[in-house]
Amino acid sequence: MSAHVRSRVLLSLSITMLLIIVPMTVFAATQSPEPVGRMTANAAGLSFQIGADNESATLTISGPNNFQYSHEFPSARSISLRLRDIGATLPDGSYTYEVRLAPRVSDSVRAQLAAARDKGDAAALDRIRTAAGMKEVPSQSGAFSILNGSLVSSDVTEPSTPAGPVSALSKGGSGTASSQAVHNAPVKALDVVTADDAIIQGSACIGLDCVNNESFGFDTIRLKENNTRIKFDDTSSSTGFPNHDWQLTANDSASGGANKFSIEDITAATVPFTVTGSAPTNSVFVDSTGRLGLRTATPVLDIHVATSNTPAMRLEQNNSGGFTAQTWDVAGNEANFFVRDLTGGSRLPFRIRPGAPTSSIDIAASGNVGIGTASPSFKLDVSAGALGFSSDATTFSGPSIARASDQLLINTGTSGLLVNNQANSVNLVKVQNNGNVGIGTTTPGSQLVIANGATTSSINAGSAQFTVASSRTFKENIQPTDVPDILQKIEAVPVVTYDFRNNGAKNRLGLIAEDFHTVLGRGDDKHIDGQDVQMALWMAVQKLTAENKALTDRLSKLEGELAQKPKP
Repeated sequence: MSAHVRSRVLLSLSITMLLIIVPMTVFAATQSPEPVGRMTANAAGLSFQIGADNESATLTISGPNNFQYSHEFPSARSISLRLRDIGATLPDGSYTYEVRLAPRVSDSVRAQLAAARDKGDAAALDRIRTAAGMKEVPSQSGAFSILNGSLVSSDVTEPSTPAGPVSALSKGGSGTASSQAVHNAPVKALDVVTADDAIIQGSACIGLDCVNNESFGFDTIRLKENNTRIKFDDTSSSTGFPNHDWQLTANDSASGGANKFSIEDITAATVPFTVTGSAPTNSVFVDSTGRLGLRTATPVLDIHVATSNTPAMRLEQNNSGGFTAQTWDVAGNEANFFVRDLTGGSRLPFRIRPGAPTSSIDIAASGNVGIGTASPSFKLDVSAGALGFSSDATTFSGPSIARASDQLLINTGTSGLLVNNQANSVNLVKVQNNGNVGIGTTTPGSQLVIANGATTSSINAGSAQFTVASSRTFKENIQPTDVPDILQKIEAVPVVTYDFRNNGAKNRLGLIAEDFHTVLGRGDDKHIDGQDVQMALWMAVQKLTAENKALTDRLSKLEGELAQKPKP
């Protein structure tokens, strides 16, 4: 026998031994873990039998052409869904689903969670959730298919040929019929154990569809049958040694299942990594420096996301942890970088337009916020331009606050400027667009109006005194007032000249509050009400007028008496 022939025979025997040595459980169909319940697809639609008690169940489905569907079902042990419930017309292809349960949470636990969340106490949150049994809330994902507009039944099995005697080595053919026959008939060959290294200087085909004279191309090891799995069965039993079993799985075994490649943690019954069929080239790419590229083979930074339309990241808090569900999107495109509140109606509370200058918004380590400055000196520091207030910048030029040199410029809008005490809805100051200022009123009829209810005082430029509201209709408890010896009292309050301290006004002419208060009992020892002074003078004038009238009457009387006396 020639060396070439001997090598071919040895290679065939080696492949035969490898086929027999590898446990058949590696190639057996494995079912995906079903921690939530069983999913069934048939002509009637989709159904989910849920085993665990729950407050609600959220079903999310994604599929071809960026199809997305999500719906929350109230507490239920089963969910039924027809195709028309999901969408009017669904394209053919493979769809992925996820069912996530929300646990039942008591009001007291919700209150504890809310209090811990407000305090930012992550450790307390973890303790509360663990005590309430909310740490491991079940979820389940899987796949189904639509073909010719109809669901592919999940209970369909692949057709097989009648069972018959099949040798461990196929004699030829495509391998499909022989594979089905072997699946439906026990393997007759005995196990072969080699207590030594096995070296194959060639390619190896493992699986029930391998054929004689297999064409390997560049393949070194090929798994070939309708269910391909590689299982890592760790037999460690000593304390402290890792013992999880893992499996590489290519495609679901059930009808309508997903075309995928997965890494499964068999011991934990989880699938931590999955790539679905037809995923684009470089969906996940790690370069030689450890940088991660998503849809790019040339990542520039630690994480680099490249796509043709709005690269984005979704942050979704579901309700399985006892908290209210909330979803945020962080994304960017040629129009803006934005944060989207998807739960709140897809509003965009935060946006940055391309070309925005450096430090457009800059938060210093002190907490000061700078607008247009990298070194804000105040809680809000606007470096340049104006701080405007506008309900619609395209149609309404609202009020603004700006700084010009050492001046603060306040530009009012078409309705003026209003300062309001929001706590009790009191209008404090109103500046009308004609320049009138109202304190305590929004309708100042003079250049300055001070109001307190019906009591008002107003003045215009050029006037020496305020015009005050003084009608009887504005007043009550009206009583006449008399100040005895008013002239003597006024005389007792000296008029002085003075200077205010601390660089105040100089060479002023006026009264001293302590003197006025001591003599007339009005005001206090620090302040004088100008109206009190005016009324004191008014009463003095009245007193002088009365005395003058009395003197005039007396003089007239004396003159009359003199006129009636006979002349000498």
